[in-house]
Amino acid sequence: MSGFGFDTLALLAVIGMAGPLLASLPRFRIPVVIGELIAGLVVGRTGLGIVDDTDPTFALLANIGFALVMFVVGTHVPVRDKTLRLGIPKALLRVVAIGAVAAVLGVALAKVFGTGHAAVYAVLMASSSAALALPVIDSLRLAGPPVLSVTTQIAIADATSIVLLPLVIDPAQATRAAVGALAIAGGALVLFVLLRAGDRGWRKRLHHYSEDREFALELRLSLIMLFTLCALAVATHVSIMLAGFALGLVISAIGEPRRLARQLFGITEGFFGPLFFVWLGASLQVRELGEHPALILLGLGLGAGALLAHSVGRVFGQPLTLAVLSAAQLGVPVAAATLGTEQHLLAPGEPSALMLGALVTVATTSIAGVLAARPQSADESNAPSG
Repeated sequence: MSGFGFDTLALLAVIGMAGPLLASLPRFRIPVVIGELIAGLVVGRTGLGIVDDTDPTFALLANIGFALVMFVVGTHVPVRDKTLRLGIPKALLRVVAIGAVAAVLGVALAKVFGTGHAAVYAVLMASSSAALALPVIDSLRLAGPPVLSVTTQIAIADATSIVLLPLVIDPAQATRAAVGALAIAGGALVLFVLLRAGDRGWRKRLHHYSEDREFALELRLSLIMLFTLCALAVATHVSIMLAGFALGLVISAIGEPRRLARQLFGITEGFFGPLFFVWLGASLQVRELGEHPALILLGLGLGAGALLAHSVGRVFGQPLTLAVLSAAQLGVPVAAATLGTEQHLLAPGEPSALMLGALVTVATTSIAGVLAARPQSADESNAPSG
């Protein structure tokens, strides 16, 4: 493919449709993003080579998609839920225990496969994906104190792992990454204070004015804030995933208007998100898994390790199905694969192994969610009517 024009954009939009098409097959229950990754694999380096993931324009659009995806992930963290905040102590205890088990497993996997990335593996296996697990919980209408508790746990693990990943993936630059992360946190805090002050009335007036005139001012302001934080992230040499996630937490903390949520959903899921996942799939070298069969075992080991680490919640009285559900991974492995590919921090084929591990957790999360919903459905059906 030579050059990058509207023909390329049209082609990428068509390729991105593979996600919804595969997700429409009820028997397989393939998440949309997995279908988009598979499509990227087919047309990228691993497959036909139709698209060039190194094209600067393609990479820029993919980075915008990456920032927006992490932004939306941040907005899914229920920061304002008081019930969730009450469950923080127990959830935090489980997160610490899971992290300890993941650390041991990370050291073991790094030693067995000789990669030297024990800390990266530990963060991956201890992570959770709010963007993946919370929609599953909502769609299956799971409820009750254990569900609220695991939701808190997932939010804590998701936020913590996203902050830790840039520090562990490149230890030589950990100090610089920490300073950059603090800069992003400071910028996000300033935005929170400014937006919080808007509770006095101007945010409400802005909302009504924008809605009446159809100006989408809240979306415009959100993009201005997002790109500003991304520019700060680039300037301080940290991943833009922190910028997107931090702003998402800010918006979640002040309360995301439904209209803004729909607009963000439209531009992210309608174009930039699929383009990012197609780009990520196109950039992965899955063929190298065949050249290095041990990496296939590494991917399976990461997936199994994540399930084993999160199953420690059973020791604290957590239902096994919810413990497995909390092992859902997506954003952190995607970020690790993206950073590892862009900055050449991982061995050839290792990013694909990370994604394989994530796929294992995605499959088991779907099963665990259905099993967790069965007792609740039985209780509802047995409840006396009237």
